[in-house]
Amino acid sequence: MSADDGLRAVCRPGAGRAPIEVWAPLAEHVAVEWSPAVPEATDRSRQVRRDDMTAVGDGWWRWEPPSEAADATLDYAFVLDGAEPALPDPRSAWQPEGVHGPSRSFDPSHFGWSDDGWRGPRDGHGVLGGVVYELHVGTFTPEGTLDAAAGRLDHLVALGVDVVELMPLVAFPGRWGWGYDGVDLYAVHDGYGGPEALQRFVDAAHARGLGVALDVVHNHLGASGNYLSRFGPYFTQGHHTPWGAAVNLDDAGADHVRGFLVDSVLRWFRDFHVDALRLDAVHELKDSSPRHYLAELSDAVTALAAELGRPLDLVAESDLNDTMMVTPTAEGGRGMTAQWDDDVHHALHVALTGERQGYYADFAGGAGRDEGGPLAVLAKVLTRGFLHDGSHSSFRNRAWGAPVDREHLDARRLLGYLQTHDQVGNRAVGDRISATVTPARQAVGAALYLLAPTTPMVFMGEEWAASTPWQFFTGFEEDWLVEAVRAGRRAEFGLHGWASDEVPDPQDPHTRDRSVLRWDEVDDEPHARVLRWYSACTALRRVLLGDQPTRLADVAVRADDADGWVVLEHRPAGRAPYAVVANLGAEPREVPLAGGGAVLLAWDLDATSVSGTGVTLAPDTAAVVALA
Repeated sequence: MSADDGLRAVCRPGAGRAPIEVWAPLAEHVAVEWSPAVPEATDRSRQVRRDDMTAVGDGWWRWEPPSEAADATLDYAFVLDGAEPALPDPRSAWQPEGVHGPSRSFDPSHFGWSDDGWRGPRDGHGVLGGVVYELHVGTFTPEGTLDAAAGRLDHLVALGVDVVELMPLVAFPGRWGWGYDGVDLYAVHDGYGGPEALQRFVDAAHARGLGVALDVVHNHLGASGNYLSRFGPYFTQGHHTPWGAAVNLDDAGADHVRGFLVDSVLRWFRDFHVDALRLDAVHELKDSSPRHYLAELSDAVTALAAELGRPLDLVAESDLNDTMMVTPTAEGGRGMTAQWDDDVHHALHVALTGERQGYYADFAGGAGRDEGGPLAVLAKVLTRGFLHDGSHSSFRNRAWGAPVDREHLDARRLLGYLQTHDQVGNRAVGDRISATVTPARQAVGAALYLLAPTTPMVFMGEEWAASTPWQFFTGFEEDWLVEAVRAGRRAEFGLHGWASDEVPDPQDPHTRDRSVLRWDEVDDEPHARVLRWYSACTALRRVLLGDQPTRLADVAVRADDADGWVVLEHRPAGRAPYAVVANLGAEPREVPLAGGGAVLLAWDLDATSVSGTGVTLAPDTAAVVALA
C-alpha cells in the first residue's frame, strides 16, 4: 500500500472541493453524476449533472469539483463506460438513500471531539483482560440508532464494561439487519444515524471511560448492492468461501484490494477514534501470498497506534483453534491482539444445558473421547484453551486445532463467553440460555468465564437474563434473495434437529421487533438479581486480576461429572489466589476444596459455607472463595 493509497482512505470528498477519486481499472471511461445534497428533495433527477473523470494512472480516475460545488455536501455516483444505473462509490462514507443510491460526501474533520485526553480502554491497557460487551445497535433500544444506544451507556459503566463492541455498522440493505451482509465498507448505515452519529457515540463512550470496538467483515460482501466487481478485481475465482468467490488477496490486482481493506481499517481508528476492531471469520480470508493479509493489516495498525499514542487492537473471529493468529508478526504469526474462543462457549453451554446436537456432540464427552463427561471437557477447555487442540472433531470429521502454549501465551488473548450473536441468533427461535436454565445456573456459567484468566465478553441483555429472544432478521428487497435466505435457514436448522416450522421469517418486521431488549424488566426479579451478580463478578475481576498478563498454566480445574461439581482454582503470579466453586447437582453438596478461606461472592450466601475440606453449596449455585 503506497502513501498515496493511504491518503485516499482519509481524504474522501467533503467541503473545500476535495477531489473525488475511484479505482476502476476495468473501465475505459468513467463519469461522475453529482448534485448538491438536498436531503428533503424528492426528485434528484432535475439537479444531477454529469462530468467526465480523468484517468490518472494505475486504474485510478479523478474529478475536481467545480467552484460552485465549493463548501457543498455532494451526492454523487459513477457511470462506468456509459452503463446505467450510476453506481455508488466503493469508498462511500454515507449512503442516505440505501445501498443502491448515490453516495454522499462526508468530512470527518468537522466533528468537535472532546476526547483529547483519551489514552485507550482501561487507561491505556487496551482490550486485553477487560470486559467486552457485544451490542447490536438495531435491537439494543426500540429506536435502533446510535444516539439511542449512547443513552444507555451509563448502564454499561455500572455493569463494569470496559469495551463496547458494536456489531457491523457498514451500510447494508434495508432498514434492519444483522449487518453481516454489508456492501459499503467505508459507510455507516444511515438507519443507525450515519457517520456523524458514530462519532457522537464514540465521543460519548470515551467520556464515560468506555472503549469502542467495531465488528467488520472483510471475508465477503452481501449479495444486494455489491457493485465492487463492476469496478475492479475485488474478488477471485482462485479461492472460494461459503459466500462464493473469495475476496481477492493474492491474485492480479490484489495489492489494490488489500490497500482498500487496510485503508478502511485505518480510517475507523483515525477518523472515528474507535479503539478496536473485531474481524469476522478470518479463516475465510483466503491468502496464499508470502505475507498474509492479516499480518500486513496488523503491522499497519501497529504503526498507526504509535502515531496516535494509544493502543489499537484487532480481535479475530477464527475457527482454526490456533494461537498462530495472536502470535506477533515478527515471529511469523498473524499479529492479532486476541481471538474469539468458541470452545469456551460450547463447553459451558453443554455443561449447563445438556444439549449435544451438531457441533455440541464432542463437548458432551463420553464414548470416543478421553476427557470424560461435559464437566471434564469444560475442565480441559478452561485449562488448555481449546477442546480441539489437535484432537479429533467429529463435527468436522478430522483432527482440528493446535495445542496452546500454557506457559507463555497471555491467556487474555483468548476471549471467552457464554453467549454471542451467533450462538443465540443462529438457534431456530433465537432463544437465549436464560430460556433453558435457571438464573442460578446461568450465574454459574457467568462466574466461570467472567473470573477465568481469559478476556470475557458479555452479549447484550445476557447480564440480566433478558426475556427477549435474539432472532435472525433481514430487510432485503429482492424476492429471490428473500427466498434463498429462508430456504438456507430451514436447511441449516434441519441439521440440528430443529423443525423448519419453528423458524421465524427473517423478513417479517416482527422478527426484529421481538429481538429488541426490554429495558423495563431490568429492575424486576429475577432479572435484577442476575444483573447484580454480573456486576459483582466484573468488579471482583478487577480486584483479583488487575491489568497484568495471565497464564493458563496458573489455572487448575477439577470436575466430577457424577456428582455435578466443578472447581476453577487460579493462582495468578503476584496476585491473591482464588477459586470459583460450582455445584450443578440437584442436591446441596460439599465441593472438595483444600485451603479455602473467605467467601468473596456467593449466589446464595446463606447456604454457602467453607470448611477445612470444602465449600458447601446449594444446588445450581456458585461461589468465589479466597485461597490460602
